[in-house]
Amino acid sequence: MKGRLWYWLLAIPYVGTLWVPFYAKLTPPLFGIPFFYWYQILWIVIGSLITGLVLLITRRQGDG
Repeated sequence: MKGRLWYWLLAIPYVGTLWVPFYAKLTPPLFGIPFFYWYQILWIVIGSLITGLVLLITRRQGDG
């Protein structure tokens, strides 16, 4: 059961993209890319890293 708490990390990317008015803007741009786009791309990367971390940890503990 303790290993299943790691699955709560999977909610972080969901919460990070849930409130659209927070990131529905153009500034600050990053390398000419509007904030709206690079913020979402950043969450894709973060979500992938978190998913991989949860997978590794839960497999190691025998929960997955």
